[in-house]
Amino acid sequence: MKGFTKPLFLIIGTLLLDQILKFWIKLNMTLGQEFHIIKDRVIIHFTENNGMAFGLELGGETGKLALSLFRIIAIIAIAYGLYHMIRHKYHRGLIMNVSLIFAGAVGNIIDSVFYGVIFSESTWYTKAALFPAEGGYSSFLHGKVVDMFYFPIISGNFPSWLPLWGGQDFVFFRPVFNLADTAISVGVILILLGQKRYFKEDIPSTTNFNNEIVED
Repeated sequence: MKGFTKPLFLIIGTLLLDQILKFWIKLNMTLGQEFHIIKDRVIIHFTENNGMAFGLELGGETGKLALSLFRIIAIIAIAYGLYHMIRHKYHRGLIMNVSLIFAGAVGNIIDSVFYGVIFSESTWYTKAALFPAEGGYSSFLHGKVVDMFYFPIISGNFPSWLPLWGGQDFVFFRPVFNLADTAISVGVILILLGQKRYFKEDIPSTTNFNNEIVED
């Protein structure tokens, strides 16, 4: 178990926080309901999506099923890669960041796989129920992903002289996302920032005729 303890704690902790928050949102808020934490800049806004991170979607039931299956395959691949990294003692930072990505991917696939079976439909007027007598709102692999973080940091109107968008409203940052999305994004960003440390290669060397080490 040496080398596995910290990644496992990170994965389990991230998953627990993600699912506890999603369960609370589903059971205590109606669709579209929101709480303003810091005025109009930090908002808990309940929404659901059928697709990818930050509310992106693939169309129809076929698209939803394909995305769920793709996520499962991706999780298996990430799990194998993570196991390989730990066994071969890759850079600890890289392992922890991949663990974050893995936890985020699992957190969202849980929604897609199980939420349609265990929850009733969330609507604009009614809260969801857990294990409803009439059954869930959808079938296995067809659940919706719960999102809740909304940070419209900057809002206003585009200048009237701007082509196409002149005079229209704009919001930055518009997507609504969840803790699992955050874990994936943070993991990817940290890997990009630390790639020189994580993936540095040993400089090959050769020996000259005088048995001196020469750098290539």
